[in-house]
Amino acid sequence: MNATASKTTGRTGSKTIVLIHGAWLNANSWEGVKARYETRGYTVIAPSWPGDERDPAALRAAPLPGLATTGQRAIVDHYEKIIRSLPEAPILIGHSLGGVFVQHLLDRGLGLAGVSINPAPTPGVPLYPHAIRSALPVFIDPLSWRKVKQMSRAFFRTRFAQTAPADAADALYDRYIVPTPGRVYWDGVINPMKIDWANPDRAPLLLIGGGKDLIADAAMTRAIHAKQRRAPSETDYYEFPERSHWTLIDPGWEAVADFALDWAEQHQRRV
Repeated sequence: MNATASKTTGRTGSKTIVLIHGAWLNANSWEGVKARYETRGYTVIAPSWPGDERDPAALRAAPLPGLATTGQRAIVDHYEKIIRSLPEAPILIGHSLGGVFVQHLLDRGLGLAGVSINPAPTPGVPLYPHAIRSALPVFIDPLSWRKVKQMSRAFFRTRFAQTAPADAADALYDRYIVPTPGRVYWDGVINPMKIDWANPDRAPLLLIGGGKDLIADAAMTRAIHAKQRRAPSETDYYEFPERSHWTLIDPGWEAVADFALDWAEQHQRRV
């Protein structure tokens, strides 16, 4: 652990949280975290990506046509519009590709604090082995940039949620997994949105890695942290060595959720 405990809040901080999911999931994936944060007195907003606002089973059966052309910039713009409409600046917490979007939103000057949990590959940081392997099902299809892709159950069981109980894997897949646009993968390597690592206006940021993550290597998260430390605001890293990419749904997810919010409460920038 190398997260610090210094406090930078100038008053009682924001009581609003925006949760941002990653690829293959929608707002359903936040149901436990959202309810837990609400018991702590927060207004919690967990919007789905554009085109992902339905039940996962319905999305798998019939993805909306527009989803195939949804890219990273449109998704970040979607969240920016939501955040700017709120009555107060929120805490931003994202998982996987949502953790990348948190970094982009902070770079745009939004949020009082951000937490990026198991962030997906982030522009300006080399891809690490698990990230490369996890992206292969998309990249080996040369036309995936204009398709909606479906995650296989085998991939879910062996890489995405390999620490989940084996007898529960199919039920978890059915409850949470949605199709995702291949374009969001290609956007990360072809003309990606850039991040100003030294941005003097960025809010404090915590990056959380998982030692058993087979989607986004913890080493890659540490590399992102090294880049983000160029900014003058508080930038910390914490690693849960026994947790996978499924960290916010796997048993024990409460410890990750609580650590993220405790840090954000302590490190919100002055208003």
